[in-house]
Amino acid sequence: MRTDNAPRYQPYTLTHWDQIPGLDRLSATRREAMRAVAHVLPFRTSSYVINELIDWDNVPQDPIFQLTFPQPEMLAEEDVARVIKSLRSGSTRGEIQALANEIRLGLNPHPAGQIEHNVPKIDGEPLPGLQHKYSDTVLFFPSRGQTCHAYCTYCFRWAQFVGMQDLKFVQRETATFHRYLRKHTEVSDVLFTGGDPLIMRGWHLRDYIEPLLGPGFDHIRHIRIGSKALAFWPYKFLTDPDADDLLRLFERVSQSGRQLALMAHFSHPRELETKAVREAITRIRNTGAIIRTQAPLIRHVNDSAQVWADMWKLQTRLGCIPYYMFVERDTGAKRYFEVPLGRAHEIFIKAYRQVSGLARTVRGPSMSAMPGKVVVLGVEEIRGEKVFILSFLRGRRPEWVGRPFFARYDSSATWLDDLRPAFGKPHFFFEEEVPLAWQKQAG
Repeated sequence: MRTDNAPRYQPYTLTHWDQIPGLDRLSATRREAMRAVAHVLPFRTSSYVINELIDWDNVPQDPIFQLTFPQPEMLAEEDVARVIKSLRSGSTRGEIQALANEIRLGLNPHPAGQIEHNVPKIDGEPLPGLQHKYSDTVLFFPSRGQTCHAYCTYCFRWAQFVGMQDLKFVQRETATFHRYLRKHTEVSDVLFTGGDPLIMRGWHLRDYIEPLLGPGFDHIRHIRIGSKALAFWPYKFLTDPDADDLLRLFERVSQSGRQLALMAHFSHPRELETKAVREAITRIRNTGAIIRTQAPLIRHVNDSAQVWADMWKLQTRLGCIPYYMFVERDTGAKRYFEVPLGRAHEIFIKAYRQVSGLARTVRGPSMSAMPGKVVVLGVEEIRGEKVFILSFLRGRRPEWVGRPFFARYDSSATWLDDLRPAFGKPHFFFEEEVPLAWQKQAG
């Protein structure tokens, strides 16, 4: 579908900071602080986001602006001041980078035991571009997919993008990836993630996926691609040079008898309102692929039951399947974006009550924590104690899934590690194998 006047992807990074249309609407003081944060946390956006999604009459409050542009409050005030001082004093690039790295290491760059517990081995050697947390699912981080069309400011994988090689998950050897899957026939699902795998050209993605459709991979039944491309650059599926090749690859996966699921990240209804994204959704669905939608609950962006209800309704009408509402992970600028668990559950339930059964495929609010995916089922008073009712949607041990457990209600708790067992119990049932941070500290 490529034409001579097709939109061309134009990225804006820190290098282009002074060229970004609309930023001059903000005060010089705020722009300087934002630029300082952008030296620490990754910044990249696209012409599509700037021209089609942001309401520049409503910055800095606009939700898409908050989603894609660094805000001064995302870092501690003293850290922002240190970076500003360094920039004003004419520090070298290396000195600024060293200061940024120091601040980054204090932001929990790899939460939930990603490095210590999720990286598998083959022939005794670790595979840093793979994660194998649940027996049936492998996450793969292709080397060419380690950037995005635009960076979400909340992103829990921000460490992939800041140039610190020791913090990256990346797999450069396609053959090693395929060899690992041949040896692990318990794996039925492969999730391509990043970064964003759809930043790659379709023919590069084909090199990873097509072998999975052939001999030796009959156990691979589901291929997932985690991507924000539909929201931030829908022309990937419409007019980019590889658009038709990419969709033919999707068709081949479907025709092989496997299911291809595009795990589309939509954080706000506005990302679903343009003509381009709706045309892209139609083209993808026509290949036989399904689109499942997910996002975290993000303060300043979508912390409203009405926003989520509107988003789920619109997704369902467009043929997408609402899948997850996540809790903001304990990394990066979490303090700026986090929502207390009690309020998160309230927002989820109020939104859930507004949608029909077709949208009630969604689950949440869910924490992708060290022991597994933990969902907040409710808040109740039991035997005179106010508690959170929790359960595992996925667990490091399959027998944990679906087993309810209880935590003392805490109005300020924003993550599993903040919770304490209810009813006087010394620990949660799963902590005999996977202690939480609070228990380690208490011990």
